[in-house]
Amino acid sequence: MTVNKLDFLRIHTRRSFLRDVGAGLGTAALAHLLSAEGRTAETGAQLDPLAPKQPPFPGKARHVIFLFMAGAPSQLDLFDPKPALEKWNGQSLPPSMTQDLKLAFIKPTAKLMASNAVFRPRGQCGMEISDYLPHIGSIADDICLVRSMYSDAFNHHPGQSLLMTGSTLFGRPSMGSWSVYGLGSESRDLPGFVVLQSGKGTSGGPNNWSSGFLPSHFQGVPFRNSGDPILYLSNPQGISERSQRLGLDALRHLNEKHLEETGNLEIASRIASYELAFRMQSAAP
Repeated sequence: MTVNKLDFLRIHTRRSFLRDVGAGLGTAALAHLLSAEGRTAETGAQLDPLAPKQPPFPGKARHVIFLFMAGAPSQLDLFDPKPALEKWNGQSLPPSMTQDLKLAFIKPTAKLMASNAVFRPRGQCGMEISDYLPHIGSIADDICLVRSMYSDAFNHHPGQSLLMTGSTLFGRPSMGSWSVYGLGSESRDLPGFVVLQSGKGTSGGPNNWSSGFLPSHFQGVPFRNSGDPILYLSNPQGISERSQRLGLDALRHLNEKHLEETGNLEIASRIASYELAFRMQSAAP
């Protein structure tokens, strides 16, 4: 088969030639640099971003369940006794403490109120816990209570964002996203990071389980408390599993072709999400 110059130009423009050659050389150079630094990803992680990864340190925990109970009584009534506050009960703070102090919704002249809770040392460790929590007090030697944490965020939404992502700014990955990013997931048919909400949910909303600047397959998957646990888990009426599989195969072929042309990792994330969703339709119910 012979191809003349005009035929070649019709199928290969200068723009596409520079793009393909540049991408190829750039990828090869980047791979060499990463390999020299020992930072290349594992093969399994390249094929499946949620594949289990070897942790940097040996760990005992197999699963993590994080309970965030927004709307509970104040820590001053439960875990954090403030005996000095009793001296100021019913009084205003002295001017030396309120100078240049800016508080949301509270005037510097507001009266202080000490807690009515009674704190007693519990267990052999002597942990002071309120009488409001008798059961927690009975297991004081089996829990860890951290009182050294504090925050400059005085509103609910930024405070929740700080707790979940380490920053009051939106767009940062959450704890669950970092965990799945670093360790992967042993489950092939279910998400590695799920979210169970109750009541009206949290004021921080999806930002509390967002993947931020990480690829979207590391974000949390919210489960619903009515109907299908995950939206669109069931096929519409008249759509069989076989026809759905054929449609997904065709979509995967198009996405893989686009991925080869652009190298956009979000496309790979989309492919993995579609395949996980298909497997979840059998496992999640």
